[in-house]
Amino acid sequence: MTKRFSSRRGSWRMRRRAYLLVLYGFLGIMIVYNIIPFYWMVATSFKSATESYKIPPTLWPEELTFYAYRRVLMWTPFPRYFANSIVVSGCTSLFSTLIGTLAGYACSRFYIRGKRWFLGAVLATQMLPGVLLVGPYFRVLSKIGLYDTLAGLILAFTSITLPFSIWMMKGFCDTVPRELDEAAFVDGCSYFGVFARVIVPLIGPGMVATVIFAFLLAWGDLLWSACLIASTSKRTVTLVLSQMVTEYRVMWPELMAGSLIATLPPVLLYLILQKYLVRGLTAGAVKG
Repeated sequence: MTKRFSSRRGSWRMRRRAYLLVLYGFLGIMIVYNIIPFYWMVATSFKSATESYKIPPTLWPEELTFYAYRRVLMWTPFPRYFANSIVVSGCTSLFSTLIGTLAGYACSRFYIRGKRWFLGAVLATQMLPGVLLVGPYFRVLSKIGLYDTLAGLILAFTSITLPFSIWMMKGFCDTVPRELDEAAFVDGCSYFGVFARVIVPLIGPGMVATVIFAFLLAWGDLLWSACLIASTSKRTVTLVLSQMVTEYRVMWPELMAGSLIATLPPVLLYLILQKYLVRGLTAGAVKG
Protein backbone atom coordinates (compact mmCIF):
# COMPACT_ATOMS: atom_id res chain seq x y z
CA MET A 1 0.00 0.00 0.00
CA THR A 2 2.82 2.36 0.89
CA LYS A 3 4.68 1.57 -2.34
CA ARG A 4 1.55 2.25 -4.42
CA PHE A 5 0.99 5.57 -2.64
CA SER A 6 4.62 6.62 -3.09
CA SER A 7 4.55 5.67 -6.79
CA ARG A 8 1.38 7.71 -7.36
CA ARG A 9 2.89 10.62 -5.49
CA GLY A 10 6.07 10.37 -7.57
CA SER A 11 4.13 10.30 -10.85
CA TRP A 12 2.06 13.28 -9.72
CA ARG A 13 5.25 15.23 -8.97
CA MET A 14 6.67 14.39 -12.38
CA ARG A 15 3.49 15.54 -14.13
CA ARG A 16 3.51 18.74 -12.09
CA ARG A 17 7.16 19.41 -12.94
CA ALA A 18 6.48 18.77 -16.62
CA TYR A 19 3.48 21.12 -16.52
CA LEU A 20 5.50 23.86 -14.81
CA LEU A 21 8.35 23.37 -17.26
CA VAL A 22 6.03 23.80 -20.25
CA LEU A 23 4.28 26.76 -18.61
CA TYR A 24 7.48 28.62 -17.70
CA GLY A 25 8.95 27.82 -21.11
CA PHE A 26 5.91 29.33 -22.83
CA LEU A 27 6.02 32.40 -20.57
CA GLY A 28 9.74 32.79 -21.25
CA ILE A 29 9.15 32.70 -25.01
CA MET A 30 6.40 35.32 -24.70
CA ILE A 31 8.66 37.57 -22.58
CA VAL A 32 11.46 37.36 -25.12
CA TYR A 33 8.99 37.96 -27.95
CA ASN A 34 7.79 41.17 -26.30
CA ILE A 35 11.19 42.41 -25.11
CA ILE A 36 13.07 42.07 -28.43
CA PRO A 37 11.19 44.91 -30.22
CA PHE A 38 11.66 47.20 -27.22
CA TYR A 39 15.36 46.31 -27.00
CA TRP A 40 15.80 46.98 -30.71
CA MET A 41 14.10 50.35 -30.35
CA VAL A 42 16.42 51.34 -27.50
CA ALA A 43 19.54 50.11 -29.33
CA THR A 44 18.66 51.88 -32.58
CA SER A 45 17.97 55.16 -30.79
CA PHE A 46 21.63 55.28 -29.70
CA LYS A 47 23.04 54.53 -33.16
CA SER A 48 24.26 56.96 -35.76
CA ALA A 49 22.34 57.40 -39.01
CA THR A 50 24.99 55.47 -40.92
CA GLU A 51 25.07 52.55 -38.50
CA SER A 52 21.26 52.26 -38.47
CA TYR A 53 21.39 51.31 -42.19
CA LYS A 54 24.24 48.87 -41.76
CA ILE A 55 23.79 45.32 -43.13
CA PRO A 56 24.03 43.02 -41.28
CA PRO A 57 22.66 45.15 -38.47
CA THR A 58 24.55 45.52 -35.21
CA LEU A 59 22.87 44.25 -32.06
CA TRP A 60 24.28 47.16 -30.02
CA PRO A 61 25.70 50.52 -31.15
CA GLU A 62 29.36 50.37 -32.04
CA GLU A 63 29.64 53.99 -30.96
CA LEU A 64 27.08 55.18 -28.40
CA THR A 65 25.64 58.55 -29.39
CA PHE A 66 22.80 60.78 -28.20
CA TYR A 67 22.55 62.56 -31.53
CA ALA A 68 19.03 61.30 -32.21
CA TYR A 69 17.73 62.49 -28.84
CA ARG A 70 19.35 65.91 -29.24
CA ARG A 71 17.88 66.29 -32.69
CA VAL A 72 14.39 65.25 -31.57
CA LEU A 73 14.27 67.33 -28.39
CA MET A 74 16.31 70.41 -29.34
CA TRP A 75 16.19 70.81 -33.10
CA THR A 76 12.48 70.15 -33.58
CA PRO A 77 9.28 71.31 -31.77
CA PHE A 78 8.88 67.77 -30.40
CA PRO A 79 8.29 68.98 -26.79
CA ARG A 80 5.37 71.05 -28.04
CA TYR A 81 3.88 68.08 -29.89
CA PHE A 82 4.44 66.01 -26.77
CA ALA A 83 2.51 68.59 -24.71
CA ASN A 84 -0.32 68.55 -27.28
CA SER A 85 -0.65 64.79 -26.89
CA ILE A 86 -0.62 65.09 -23.10
CA VAL A 87 -3.41 67.68 -23.19
CA VAL A 88 -5.54 65.73 -25.68
CA SER A 89 -5.10 62.35 -23.99
CA GLY A 90 -5.49 63.70 -20.47
CA CYS A 91 -8.67 65.64 -21.23
CA THR A 92 -10.10 62.70 -23.18
CA SER A 93 -9.55 60.28 -20.30
CA LEU A 94 -10.93 62.79 -17.77
CA PHE A 95 -14.10 63.64 -19.71
CA SER A 96 -14.75 60.08 -20.81
CA THR A 97 -14.42 58.72 -17.27
CA LEU A 98 -16.50 61.47 -15.68
CA ILE A 99 -19.36 61.35 -18.16
CA GLY A 100 -19.24 57.57 -18.44
CA THR A 101 -19.39 57.16 -14.65
CA LEU A 102 -22.38 59.48 -14.32
CA ALA A 103 -24.20 57.82 -17.22
CA GLY A 104 -23.38 54.33 -15.97
CA TYR A 105 -24.69 55.20 -12.49
CA ALA A 106 -27.90 56.62 -13.95
CA CYS A 107 -28.48 53.55 -16.14
CA SER A 108 -27.79 51.24 -13.22
CA ARG A 109 -29.86 52.92 -10.50
CA PHE A 110 -32.70 54.88 -12.14
CA TYR A 111 -35.71 53.84 -14.18
CA ILE A 112 -35.34 55.37 -17.63
CA ARG A 113 -37.84 54.72 -20.39
CA GLY A 114 -36.12 53.12 -23.36
CA LYS A 115 -32.95 52.39 -21.36
CA ARG A 116 -32.34 49.06 -23.08
CA TRP A 117 -32.64 50.66 -26.50
CA PHE A 118 -30.28 53.41 -25.44
CA LEU A 119 -27.67 50.95 -24.18
CA GLY A 120 -28.07 48.87 -27.32
CA ALA A 121 -27.55 51.93 -29.51
CA VAL A 122 -24.48 52.89 -27.47
CA LEU A 123 -23.06 49.40 -27.91
CA ALA A 124 -23.85 49.41 -31.65
CA THR A 125 -21.68 52.48 -32.17
CA GLN A 126 -18.65 50.40 -31.20
CA MET A 127 -19.23 48.16 -34.22
CA LEU A 128 -18.57 50.96 -36.70
CA PRO A 129 -14.97 51.19 -37.99
CA GLY A 130 -13.24 54.43 -37.16
CA VAL A 131 -12.35 54.98 -40.82
CA LEU A 132 -16.06 55.39 -41.67
CA LEU A 133 -16.54 58.05 -38.99
CA VAL A 134 -13.65 60.34 -39.92
CA GLY A 135 -15.56 62.01 -42.77
CA PRO A 136 -18.69 62.85 -40.73
CA TYR A 137 -16.58 64.09 -37.82
CA PHE A 138 -14.60 66.29 -40.21
CA ARG A 139 -17.77 67.90 -41.54
CA VAL A 140 -19.33 68.37 -38.10
CA LEU A 141 -16.22 69.94 -36.61
CA SER A 142 -15.86 72.19 -39.64
CA LYS A 143 -19.45 73.38 -39.25
CA ILE A 144 -19.09 74.25 -35.57
CA GLY A 145 -15.66 75.83 -35.96
CA LEU A 146 -13.66 73.20 -34.09
CA TYR A 147 -11.70 71.77 -37.01
CA ASP A 148 -7.93 72.06 -36.58
CA THR A 149 -8.27 72.61 -32.82
CA LEU A 150 -7.24 70.50 -29.86
CA ALA A 151 -10.74 70.94 -28.44
CA GLY A 152 -12.24 69.34 -31.54
CA LEU A 153 -9.80 66.44 -31.31
CA ILE A 154 -10.66 65.97 -27.62
CA LEU A 155 -14.37 66.01 -28.47
CA ALA A 156 -13.86 63.38 -31.16
CA PHE A 157 -11.82 61.08 -28.92
CA THR A 158 -14.29 61.50 -26.04
CA SER A 159 -17.22 60.49 -28.23
CA ILE A 160 -15.28 57.42 -29.39
CA THR A 161 -14.34 56.21 -25.91
CA LEU A 162 -17.62 57.16 -24.22
CA PRO A 163 -19.62 54.03 -25.24
CA PHE A 164 -17.01 51.78 -23.67
CA SER A 165 -16.93 53.97 -20.57
CA ILE A 166 -20.71 53.87 -20.13
CA TRP A 167 -20.91 50.09 -20.43
CA MET A 168 -17.89 49.56 -18.23
CA MET A 169 -19.15 51.82 -15.45
CA LYS A 170 -22.72 50.48 -15.62
CA GLY A 171 -21.37 46.97 -15.11
CA PHE A 172 -19.39 48.06 -12.06
CA CYS A 173 -22.34 49.99 -10.62
CA ASP A 174 -24.53 46.90 -11.01
CA THR A 175 -22.14 44.96 -8.77
CA VAL A 176 -22.67 47.39 -5.86
CA PRO A 177 -25.53 46.13 -3.63
CA ARG A 178 -28.51 48.46 -3.51
CA GLU A 179 -28.67 47.91 0.24
CA LEU A 180 -25.67 50.22 0.54
CA ASP A 181 -27.62 52.94 -1.27
CA GLU A 182 -30.58 52.49 1.08
CA ALA A 183 -28.33 52.62 4.12
CA ALA A 184 -26.81 55.84 2.86
CA PHE A 185 -30.26 57.34 2.24
CA VAL A 186 -31.22 56.47 5.82
CA ASP A 187 -28.12 58.35 7.01
CA GLY A 188 -29.33 61.42 5.14
CA CYS A 189 -27.33 61.24 1.92
CA SER A 190 -28.73 62.61 -1.32
CA TYR A 191 -28.41 60.85 -4.66
CA PHE A 192 -25.19 62.70 -5.35
CA GLY A 193 -23.96 61.91 -1.82
CA VAL A 194 -24.59 58.21 -2.42
CA PHE A 195 -22.79 58.43 -5.73
CA ALA A 196 -19.76 60.26 -4.31
CA ARG A 197 -19.42 58.47 -0.96
CA VAL A 198 -20.63 54.94 -1.71
CA ILE A 199 -20.55 54.19 -5.42
CA VAL A 200 -17.33 55.90 -6.49
CA PRO A 201 -15.07 54.23 -3.86
CA LEU A 202 -16.42 50.81 -4.85
CA ILE A 203 -16.10 51.24 -8.61
CA GLY A 204 -12.53 52.52 -8.48
CA PRO A 205 -11.13 49.66 -10.61
CA GLY A 206 -13.62 50.44 -13.37
CA MET A 207 -12.75 54.13 -13.33
CA VAL A 208 -9.03 53.35 -13.47
CA ALA A 209 -9.58 50.94 -16.38
CA THR A 210 -11.61 53.59 -18.21
CA VAL A 211 -8.92 56.23 -17.67
CA ILE A 212 -6.21 53.93 -19.00
CA PHE A 213 -8.30 52.84 -22.00
CA ALA A 214 -9.23 56.39 -23.02
CA PHE A 215 -5.70 57.71 -22.51
CA LEU A 216 -4.06 54.95 -24.55
CA LEU A 217 -6.58 55.28 -27.39
CA ALA A 218 -6.06 59.04 -27.66
CA TRP A 219 -2.29 58.80 -27.18
CA GLY A 220 -1.67 56.18 -29.85
CA ASP A 221 -4.10 57.43 -32.49
CA LEU A 222 -2.81 58.53 -35.88
CA LEU A 223 -5.79 58.50 -38.24
CA TRP A 224 -7.97 61.02 -36.40
CA SER A 225 -5.06 63.34 -35.66
CA ALA A 226 -4.02 63.35 -39.31
CA CYS A 227 -7.56 64.10 -40.52
CA LEU A 228 -8.68 66.62 -37.90
CA ILE A 229 -5.43 68.58 -37.38
CA ALA A 230 -3.86 70.71 -40.11
CA SER A 231 -1.69 73.24 -38.28
CA THR A 232 1.91 72.31 -37.58
CA SER A 233 1.82 73.72 -34.05
CA LYS A 234 -1.15 71.51 -33.07
CA ARG A 235 0.22 68.17 -34.20
CA THR A 236 0.45 65.23 -31.82
CA VAL A 237 3.36 62.88 -31.15
CA THR A 238 2.10 60.04 -33.34
CA LEU A 239 1.55 62.37 -36.27
CA VAL A 240 5.08 63.74 -35.99
CA LEU A 241 6.62 60.28 -35.68
CA SER A 242 4.83 59.12 -38.82
CA GLN A 243 6.40 61.99 -40.74
CA MET A 244 9.86 60.64 -39.99
CA VAL A 245 9.13 57.96 -42.58
CA THR A 246 9.81 59.99 -45.71
CA GLU A 247 9.54 59.11 -49.38
CA TYR A 248 13.22 58.29 -49.83
CA ARG A 249 14.42 57.18 -46.41
CA VAL A 250 13.42 56.39 -42.85
CA MET A 251 15.04 58.38 -40.05
CA TRP A 252 15.53 55.31 -37.88
CA PRO A 253 17.48 56.77 -34.92
CA GLU A 254 15.18 59.78 -34.61
CA LEU A 255 12.10 57.61 -35.05
CA MET A 256 13.20 55.17 -32.36
CA ALA A 257 14.25 57.97 -29.98
CA GLY A 258 10.91 59.73 -30.41
CA SER A 259 9.03 56.45 -29.99
CA LEU A 260 10.93 55.67 -26.82
CA ILE A 261 10.10 59.08 -25.38
CA ALA A 262 6.47 58.63 -26.41
CA THR A 263 6.20 55.41 -24.40
CA LEU A 264 6.95 57.17 -21.11
CA PRO A 265 3.48 58.69 -20.37
CA PRO A 266 1.52 55.41 -20.78
CA VAL A 267 4.05 53.54 -18.67
CA LEU A 268 4.04 56.20 -15.95
CA LEU A 269 0.23 56.36 -16.03
CA TYR A 270 -0.01 52.63 -15.45
CA LEU A 271 2.58 52.67 -12.67
CA ILE A 272 0.81 55.53 -10.91
CA LEU A 273 -2.71 54.10 -11.23
CA GLN A 274 -1.75 50.53 -10.46
CA LYS A 275 -1.91 51.04 -6.70
CA TYR A 276 -5.27 52.80 -7.02
CA LEU A 277 -6.56 49.87 -9.05
CA VAL A 278 -5.57 47.45 -6.29
CA ARG A 279 -6.90 49.81 -3.61
CA GLY A 280 -10.21 50.11 -5.44
CA LEU A 281 -10.69 46.34 -5.32
CA THR A 282 -10.80 46.46 -1.50
CA ALA A 283 -12.26 49.94 -0.91
CA GLY A 284 -15.65 50.16 0.74
CA ALA A 285 -15.56 46.62 2.11
CA VAL A 286 -18.37 45.88 4.56
CA LYS A 287 -17.43 44.30 7.85
CA GLY A 288 -19.34 41.13 8.52
